Amino acid sequence: MVPSVNSVDLAARLPQGELEPLYPDAGHGGIFQYHDRFVPRALEFLEP
Repeated sequence: MVPSVNSVDLAARLPQGELEPLYPDAGHGGIFQYHDRFVPRALEFLEP
């Protein structure tokens, strides 16, 4: 977990960096509350 501003900065500096918008009202459980949005994006990132 990092401050949101650090995530924005990192995504801007990485070649082909993308930042998924934050999940509203999710807190630390965003990947669980919004699994239907998170899982496809994670798989897309992990696929060669």
